[in-house]
Amino acid sequence: MINLKESIETETYYSASLIVLLFVCCMFLYWYTRSFPLKAQDRAIRAEENFRYYILTGKPLPSDLRLGQIIALRFASDEEFPALVQRAIAENMRSKEIKQAIQNWKPDYHRV
Repeated sequence: MINLKESIETETYYSASLIVLLFVCCMFLYWYTRSFPLKAQDRAIRAEENFRYYILTGKPLPSDLRLGQIIALRFASDEEFPALVQRAIAENMRSKEIKQAIQNWKPDYHRV
């Protein structure tokens, strides 16, 4: 015969396990729904800056640039953009350094 105390403990562990599982599923769902739009936005920024560089120089954006560098370069004005791209590659600048090197800041009002 099953002891009443053991039965209650089993039900308690089962309920606690379900709550933890539900919490983990909710965290995964939050991360999943947040990461897709950000990746899509990063891809759009990369395509826009590649097109902008092509219009200004007639060449595609160098493949040496990292995504963080490209995202930081989107704030540079058209006049300083090509030179800043070359400088970012040559000096292996981080995104914060790129943003500090921008003289004519071009705000991005269309970012979601």
